[in-house]
Amino acid sequence: MVTDQSATGPSSQQDPDQPEPEPREECGVFGVWARGEEVAKLAYYGLYALQHRGQEAAGISVSDGRQIVVFKDLGLVSQVFDEQVLSSLRGHIAVGHCRYSTTGSTTWENAQPTFRTTATGSGLSLGHNGNLVNTAELRDRGAELGVGAMRGATTDSDLLTGLLAAGAADKGIEQAAMELLPTVRGAYCLVFADESTLYAARDPHGVRPLVLGRLERGWVVASETAALDIVGASFVREVEPGELIAIDAEGLRSSRFATPEPKGCVFEYVYLARPDTTIAGRGVHATRVEIGRKLAVEYPAEADMVIPVPESGTPAAIGYAQASGIPYGTALVKNAYVGRTFIQPSQTIRQLGIRLKLNPLRDVIRGKRLVVVDDSVVRGNTQRALVRMLREAGALEVHVRIASPPVRWPCFYGIDFASRAELIANGLDLDGIRRSIGADTLGYVSLESLIAASEQPRSRLCSACFDGEYPIPLPDDALIGKHLLEGIEKGVTGSAAPVPAAGYGAEDALRRP
Repeated sequence: MVTDQSATGPSSQQDPDQPEPEPREECGVFGVWARGEEVAKLAYYGLYALQHRGQEAAGISVSDGRQIVVFKDLGLVSQVFDEQVLSSLRGHIAVGHCRYSTTGSTTWENAQPTFRTTATGSGLSLGHNGNLVNTAELRDRGAELGVGAMRGATTDSDLLTGLLAAGAADKGIEQAAMELLPTVRGAYCLVFADESTLYAARDPHGVRPLVLGRLERGWVVASETAALDIVGASFVREVEPGELIAIDAEGLRSSRFATPEPKGCVFEYVYLARPDTTIAGRGVHATRVEIGRKLAVEYPAEADMVIPVPESGTPAAIGYAQASGIPYGTALVKNAYVGRTFIQPSQTIRQLGIRLKLNPLRDVIRGKRLVVVDDSVVRGNTQRALVRMLREAGALEVHVRIASPPVRWPCFYGIDFASRAELIANGLDLDGIRRSIGADTLGYVSLESLIAASEQPRSRLCSACFDGEYPIPLPDDALIGKHLLEGIEKGVTGSAAPVPAAGYGAEDALRRP
């Protein structure tokens, strides 16, 4: 049973006067199996901890052993759920999801968890973090099996749910997953459930993080360790690449559906994950501070103060100040709530641009030579507006330092970057970017230093957005794109149409492994 909600999400069109949005990850997933616990509330707080991973929609499904109830809507976790709704979701199994779309538009139908009924009448709810690269192939397979879109949904997640439900008709969910998942290519962390069992699966490359935690009376799976902390679950281990976990009344069991070929996303360390999360045994905050130290060695500057672009640039700015000996200071105040509202600003407010999010402390800035540390540069709009604002506030010099290498390639595994044609580092060298954003000097940390700070072997990390080396082969003759399924269904052209695998509108072909 699905609780139907209607809502209208924010416009996805970016105003040219606005600073560019941060790089966005697709989703956060959370699952819990615990008898005697209020699992809906555990899922709510777990999603609260994962809100940074997706702010377009949120949903929770709960099973009491007899039926599955799904409640989802557009908006933040706190906007979708209240005490009354959570109290009505009773059971011992929950699947939670917060969404940012990289496949399919921002509509209620595309919110998750997705839901299907199998031929035997059992239910299946699923939450997905990541992005698939063989969606068109899976859609064709679904069409052969009579699996169509559910109520107008246009996501690879809904397609996976339909294929799982179809396969479960004569062999059960677990065996259906063991047969389907080896044929699915791309990045995926899945948390799904039927009436009696909670499942979790991670793609063979482990591109996106997924962890397992223990409660006194059950188990938790989540995108980040920070979500385990908030519900009082102890960290057990990461879900391994190519692993399927099943949790029911008999306990936990693990199966391998593929040989692990680890390629964790290095951008999780740069921006995506919370600083209080641990990935592969390495704290994200410590990694970002170390990136800042290495950045100071590679690109020193003569300046009076190191300031971060809050909040994502803060740890690296601390590290830069430590290594350089330049005092660390706060010169920008961030409004944490602007950008998380569904109310569109008036033209007068839009003209303020970056000041919607950041405001300068003029008394701190005036007469200073500043090192400004940010996590990444995508199109360059934000940095350009920021440099201008700092100069207007009285900065004598603005030295921009970036805690990641230049982003030159689009991501097909779950980060919604711009097309390659829009990436500022794709068409300009370092000095060209510096001139474009108006900085006195500009420096990016090297990829070698970024990987060294993560304390992971380079062979176990995906850095395709920086070097163009894609660990999961992209289809040569298929289509990829955020609106792939919508374009196929509607036969449209233009912004809603699928695009070649060269990128989200990019004109040149990608290098392939």
